[in-house]
Amino acid sequence: MRAISATAALGALLLAQACSRSAQPVQSSESPVQSRACQLTITAPAGGDQDITTFQGDLRELRAPARAAEQLGYRFISKARLTNDAGFYTVAEQAAACLEAVQPGDAAALLLRGHVLHQMHRFKEAEAIARRLVTLREFVLDYGLLGDVLMEQGRLAEAATAYQTMIDLKPFYQSYTRAAHLRWLKGDLDGAIALMNAAVKAASPRDPESIAWGYTRLATYELQRGRLADAERMTNASLQYVPEYAAAWLVRGRIALARHAPADAIGALEKAARLNPLPEYTWALADALRSLNRVDEAAAVERKMLAEGGDARTVALYLSTRSQDPEKAVTLAREELAKRGDVFTLDALAWALARAGHVDEASGVMARALAEGTQDGRLFLHAAAIAAAGGHSQDAARWARKARTYRFTLLPSELGVLRSGVVAPPHA
Repeated sequence: MRAISATAALGALLLAQACSRSAQPVQSSESPVQSRACQLTITAPAGGDQDITTFQGDLRELRAPARAAEQLGYRFISKARLTNDAGFYTVAEQAAACLEAVQPGDAAALLLRGHVLHQMHRFKEAEAIARRLVTLREFVLDYGLLGDVLMEQGRLAEAATAYQTMIDLKPFYQSYTRAAHLRWLKGDLDGAIALMNAAVKAASPRDPESIAWGYTRLATYELQRGRLADAERMTNASLQYVPEYAAAWLVRGRIALARHAPADAIGALEKAARLNPLPEYTWALADALRSLNRVDEAAAVERKMLAEGGDARTVALYLSTRSQDPEKAVTLAREELAKRGDVFTLDALAWALARAGHVDEASGVMARALAEGTQDGRLFLHAAAIAAAGGHSQDAARWARKARTYRFTLLPSELGVLRSGVVAPPHA
């Protein structure tokens, strides 16, 4: 996450001072809305969001305060995703505490807190909440939360069971998107596209971010199978709903890179990185700059990326791909795996281990990353390099061929690894 904005930082400071008291029972002489959690939710910066301002007024004036607190929590989560400002997650957590103060024992407060913990990558804590919820009631979004946190921990079979229950209870946007992502992870790209299209059709026009997210995922799927014109059409659709949607600008830039047009990619990637300066975005921008021989600018972007960090997994992948500080890459990947055991974290660790010379361990971890059947060029590139380093030339050639099939999703620096001889030669 990027540095918290000045207004959110002030809110975070107030929240830190209040944390020990916000969970205490409200005194009988005090209105629940006067609790510290509610007051912080009411006074948190709205960031120009009229819905947030309206619900803050409702909460202040006791107009359906439980609904107002709940809606504020989810809107601050959305605000955090859109602005990449972690301070809004802290406010959302306080909104959950406010909802509990207003309506003690309400399962909605638990669900809101679980979603905040999920967004903050505190998956085990979120899982405990989700499991408690599904024993208390049969509500579709409880199973969504449970599936989400299980998936992030790499427990796809359990996640699939939760998602299937979710779809059985209610086939709608939230269940379709989750099922689509699971299909994609399991290697069923056509199934993922069909479900994501259903999700976009089912999305509420009053929720433009959800529609933009769905179209951006469709763009990523189309990019993966090399249908670049279709991918571009999907990014255009996404940006019609949320013009400043960083993820869509990133995909637009990557489409240009897949067309070997880095000059066309620069503008989109600069905008994406400005909106969301996480390593995934800045790495793509640096690669585009290097492709144009703008080495000094690329180096400055990379130095800033490494100084700010924010996503250990992507930093580990970047360092390994660049053959820089291999032991740091291993450390970062191991730390991430302690929290998040999904396919891509396993892949990051395997790649880091291989580049640090721990090929045998890398082979075992890579086998786990490939076991779910995810069809991804980066996974196949790393599998090929690791197999080649271990002397398994036939496996290396097989994975290299698959990496070339999905080359459209590889960054220029990754394509450089593919062509470098680190993996099997094209006709091995």
